[in-house]
Amino acid sequence: MRENVLKSFVRDTYKNTSSIPYIITGQVLMFVLIHVFELLSFDEIIAVDLFQWTYQHLSLSNSIKVFIQQPWSLFTHPFIYKGIFNLLFDCLWLYWIGNIFLNFLNNRQLLTVFLGGLFIGGLLYIAIGSFPYFSNPTRYWNTTTFGLAALMSSVMTLVPNLEIRMFFFGNIRLKTIAIIYIGLQFIFLIIEIPAAGVAYLPIACLGGCFIWQLQNGNDWSGLFKKNRRAKHLRVVEGKSIHDLINTKRKHPTDLPNQDLVDQILDKISASGYESLNSHEKEVLFKASKQDE
Repeated sequence: MRENVLKSFVRDTYKNTSSIPYIITGQVLMFVLIHVFELLSFDEIIAVDLFQWTYQHLSLSNSIKVFIQQPWSLFTHPFIYKGIFNLLFDCLWLYWIGNIFLNFLNNRQLLTVFLGGLFIGGLLYIAIGSFPYFSNPTRYWNTTTFGLAALMSSVMTLVPNLEIRMFFFGNIRLKTIAIIYIGLQFIFLIIEIPAAGVAYLPIACLGGCFIWQLQNGNDWSGLFKKNRRAKHLRVVEGKSIHDLINTKRKHPTDLPNQDLVDQILDKISASGYESLNSHEKEVLFKASKQDE
């Protein structure tokens, strides 16, 4: 019975095209691994402090000299966590905000925002460390904070008026949650790790710029699209959503056309996601999957 439950969990978790379960799995496995190293070092089972060695070589230093010696840290630092609560909350935020993002857009666009925030934020962190005030070669940066900032701001820009029901607080608009989250993170970083704090705000703006450009017809994620012509969002004058549904979709199983998706996104921008009816939500969901 337990085996069946495990198989069912694995199948349900990894059967879809979302990258979120794979990212979280990588973070958890790396967390377990480095803490096994810590246990081995603490018990003096091995002579080398393998935990500290792994932490330093996989985390991101804000020293350009150190980064040149270990350039792979730009790709490994999001998976390094020392504290279990930091890991837990980052995974929860990624799962929650990431799935809201995927309700409207596709997995390729999610990876563009999330990974773009991680890598550009990491490079900014290194560049800012070249200034004497911010330089601290012994201070290492890790976690997915930059990626979450970009993802949070992108969702806030896409559906700012989407209401989330929260315990004790009732319904709260997504833009309020995002502003509080980004604000608190910035204050914490600017106090604890000034170089990361300075890099944080531009990365938070990056996610919003991605959505703004998408709504204006420029899909930055199209750079990573293989063997398919990039589609652009465009405003269709003089046609209602109802007209497009009737004239363009000849069969209920057909994928939605781009004109219809544009109209729905315009409606979200003007009135919020909650203004959509069930059919429009279904169309938007199918559109988010067709380019994956």
